[in-house]
Amino acid sequence: MSYANQEKDRRESVRITGRSLFAYKVISPEVFSEVKTDFEAGISLYTQDHLLDLQVFIGAQKALSNIRERDADMAEFLQHLDMKINVLLKKSSGGKTPLDYLKLRDINLSATGLAFISKTPLEKDTIVEIQLAFLPSYTFVYGFAMIRKCEKMDKVKDQQFYRISAQFTLIMDDDREALIQHNFKQQSLALRNRKKNSNR
Repeated sequence: MSYANQEKDRRESVRITGRSLFAYKVISPEVFSEVKTDFEAGISLYTQDHLLDLQVFIGAQKALSNIRERDADMAEFLQHLDMKINVLLKKSSGGKTPLDYLKLRDINLSATGLAFISKTPLEKDTIVEIQLAFLPSYTFVYGFAMIRKCEKMDKVKDQQFYRISAQFTLIMDDDREALIQHNFKQQSLALRNRKKNSNR
């Protein structure tokens, strides 16, 4: 194996468990085939209609996060304006905003796949649409993954849960790189915190 391939494998194999905004949806093979055909013809995954509002919403949150690093007072003022706009959006859209479909979840994540806990079992080889937003930067990642494993877990208060493992089957290069950078950043943060705690 060449050095370049070894480095690529090393970067993509970094796996981190953390809390992120997350949503998934089962899609049919026919829908996935259409999206894949468009993607192979050079059409971005992000041109799908249902992503447009979410991109605007996530983009605003990401911009606020960047401004907060430079000017906390300005960021707070803009955050209040954003909250007012969101209230108006909820009133005009029946109480929903694009971000309401994303829930804060524990996700085990690498550049090649992910694992998460679900109340609903998923059959092997099922295709799911994946949406992720990393906090606090609100970096958004979108793609498709194939279910590789569905393991029944111990019940919690009579509620059955399943550990779902999935492999990315269609994801844009920029989003894969965003996953890699997020994992390296979280790994570095964890190492710093561990070192800080060991010095106490």
